[in-house]
Amino acid sequence: MTAIPVEPNRRDFLFIATGAVAAVGAAAVTWPMISQFNPDASTVAAGFPLDVDLAPMAVGQVIKVFWRGQPIFISHRTPKEIESAQSADWKSMRDPEPDSARVQPGREQWLVVSAICTHLGCIPTEHQGNFDGWFCQCHGSQYDSSGRIRLGPAPRNLPLVPYEFVSDDKIRIGKA
Repeated sequence: MTAIPVEPNRRDFLFIATGAVAAVGAAAVTWPMISQFNPDASTVAAGFPLDVDLAPMAVGQVIKVFWRGQPIFISHRTPKEIESAQSADWKSMRDPEPDSARVQPGREQWLVVSAICTHLGCIPTEHQGNFDGWFCQCHGSQYDSSGRIRLGPAPRNLPLVPYEFVSDDKIRIGKA
């Protein structure tokens, strides 16, 4: 049997054109739907560790950085602040914790804590209050230079933040 060549007609063109438009329309609808399942760029960035260069910090200086959308205090404590924190009677405090448990051994001059008051979530001011630590002006909570609650309504110490030294003058907040 011999094949008879068929000339494309208008119906064939409309069939191909309709199929092409349907394929483009399906892709146009599917692409945004699939891409919305990906996390937002700020969410991705918030989960990653944060490297902080400590070299420019002066002794006695406190800086605030943001990690996972949360403010973090990094304090370069003075020898006087370290001695005061180590000699305080921590066993009688509301949330008892020795200074040595709040810093890394051999690097007592560096304290890294959450900058959120444990009472109602305010951000305390550094180098204020009776203990030369942090003072929450909203409700009067006072923390010492180790971030431990000493006076006021706050129930707990300023929370510690996971960090590690990657060099002598650089820390990494969070885990990779």
